[in-house]
Amino acid sequence: MSKQLEKKLLIVESPAKAKTIGKYLSSKYRVLASVGHIRDLPKSNKNAVDIEAGFVPHYEIVKGKESIVDELTRAAKNASNIFLATDPDREGEAIAWHIAEAIGLINSKRKRVVFHEITKEAVEKALTEPREIDKNLLRAQEARRVLDRLFGYDLSGLIWQKLRYGLSAGRVQSPALRILVEREKEIRAFIPEKYWVITAWLKTEKDQEIVFTATVEPRTELEAKTIAEAGRTAKWRVGNVTARALARHPRPPFTTSTLQQAASSRLGFSPAITMRHAQRLYEAGLITYMRTDSTTMNAGAVRDIIALARTEYGESYADKPRLYRTKTKNAQEAHEAIRPTKIGTNHAGGSEGEKRLYDLIWRRTVACQMAEAKGAQTTITTVTDDPAVPTFTASGYHLTFDGWLRADPAARGEERELPKVNDNEPLELENIASEGKETTPPNRYSEAGLVKELEKRGIGRPSTYASTIKTIVDRNYVEKINRSLQPTATGEVVSDFLDQNFHDYISDSFTAKMEDELDEIANGRLEYTKSLKSFYGPFHQVVLSKKKIPKISNLGDGPMEIKCPTCDGGMVWKLGRNGKFLSCAQFPDCTGSRSAEGEAMLGPKETGEKCPDCKDGKLVERDGRFGRFVACSNYPKCKFVKQDKTATAAADTGVKCPVCNKGTMAERRGRYGLFYGCTNYPTCKNAIKAKPTGNLCPQCGALMMEGTKTIPVRCSDKACSNHQPLKTKS
Repeated sequence: MSKQLEKKLLIVESPAKAKTIGKYLSSKYRVLASVGHIRDLPKSNKNAVDIEAGFVPHYEIVKGKESIVDELTRAAKNASNIFLATDPDREGEAIAWHIAEAIGLINSKRKRVVFHEITKEAVEKALTEPREIDKNLLRAQEARRVLDRLFGYDLSGLIWQKLRYGLSAGRVQSPALRILVEREKEIRAFIPEKYWVITAWLKTEKDQEIVFTATVEPRTELEAKTIAEAGRTAKWRVGNVTARALARHPRPPFTTSTLQQAASSRLGFSPAITMRHAQRLYEAGLITYMRTDSTTMNAGAVRDIIALARTEYGESYADKPRLYRTKTKNAQEAHEAIRPTKIGTNHAGGSEGEKRLYDLIWRRTVACQMAEAKGAQTTITTVTDDPAVPTFTASGYHLTFDGWLRADPAARGEERELPKVNDNEPLELENIASEGKETTPPNRYSEAGLVKELEKRGIGRPSTYASTIKTIVDRNYVEKINRSLQPTATGEVVSDFLDQNFHDYISDSFTAKMEDELDEIANGRLEYTKSLKSFYGPFHQVVLSKKKIPKISNLGDGPMEIKCPTCDGGMVWKLGRNGKFLSCAQFPDCTGSRSAEGEAMLGPKETGEKCPDCKDGKLVERDGRFGRFVACSNYPKCKFVKQDKTATAAADTGVKCPVCNKGTMAERRGRYGLFYGCTNYPTCKNAIKAKPTGNLCPQCGALMMEGTKTIPVRCSDKACSNHQPLKTKS
């Protein structure tokens, strides 16, 4: 064998991961990256899955990955052994198999290696323990991919026919949307109830400096007024004092789900941004694998954490190891929780966002092995000499030993210390006041709240939550408003349609059951074909039965006071590309329409030109998400859009579009005013609200844009914490 053939090839998914591993291995190894998946189902559903043959998927090389496949094939021919070192989960197992299939690796040369952290020790150890590709994990991933394709294509096709072209449904995204819509309906149906809170400001004779508050909540305004008036002249004293010791135990180390929740509530990161930063930290060898539902850590890491805590904070802060039981059903215990690979490194990361996320992970990891925090909770009740004044209550809490909160002070919470008093001790009333309040509806879900809810219900898996939320936002089914997720009119219409016609298939129980079946396939206890057959047969029959229902063109009558701008007739609600709008009830005889806000809308206007693509269509002016444009009247059969090259050139900023890397960001004017969109539209639909600065966001990589006087520049991505940096820091 020649020296050239003696070189070993190690293949990973990402160039960043390859670069890190390359530093650890000798010159006998060559490390290359597949840059994610190199094969997938074709975008068109035609021939993607052979159902009759047993749900056999037909894969093809991902467009644009041909050169990568060629490079890997050439490298494999000149290698003595090929190590497939993709991520340690189902997706990674599938990528390893696709690489082997695409470049024609024979079994004797290919070796699967797995590590949960990218450190020199972990990589070298993994290379001494190669194994075969796990067919059960592979089949579980394949089942998920095929299941999602069949579910999504069948339902999306029906929605196109019955609601509007371009809408979609998904096995996990639709239940997630349903949860948000159900909460929105709860909020609308909520009827507030009035109640009153009476607050008394009190102090003791012996300690005039400490004023504490005690409260009571009467049912009626008259009762509140009576109590407040009587309280002003009554003599107050302590009724009863109770104190009890409380211990706050440290929280378990992070899983994917809890990391997303904590990063959202503490750092303002969306789940997608959290996973992006975590991916980079993992690939740089700084943290363990970030897709995990396990709370276990290896014994060596635990010893190092305890040693650091004792050195850093004192011997009383850490003693014996703390063990955490993973609560998630079917958790992969072979994985570890998310932790720093070297606990002695307390600051790490490339971008500012990575540094903040690493700090969050480091603090949680150290805290999870520290002593419990101890405190005392005190409750004081009051009595008076006036029977019209009921018992008021004051509660306080203060720490006596901070324990794990020393490493994670942000979790400390607000302390409220009450004065030391005895039963029957006299009190002085400084003030008493009554305030009328109303009960409030349940809050909308934040991204962190939705992640927690999905996990609680067993819908999807933590590794998919970020993409699920991003999908329903990108599809304009949900808007993020003040960090809350609010369904749009389009989202509600789609969710209601699915709930009415496919309730069983977007229910919590069905979605959780399918996740359990995928786990059973991964564990080798359920056969791939049997699982898909038991799902698809009944599901497809239900889809076929719904073909008979009429197209839902009207969503109900519009407000009686709003009339058609063309014929002054009544109007009905319809669903358009930009959400609900009002259409003349006499359509198509009258084409008058108004926006959801009631403003008259311009209809399609013919330009007098014929469509150069389909030949029989006419070019008309239309209103779209990105403003007024000229397109074929035969849309959606013909998708020709005319480019306004003169206007584009005149308003072009010259800033390259980071999404497609082909167009530049040009000034445009739409229904909601000025914005900046890619000149490669409609192929690329990247658009931002303000003029781009030419720089990229250091946290998420999106374009930075001009801001306001208080925020001169900001990230154009609303999901990024750098979009509202002042709010994030406050």
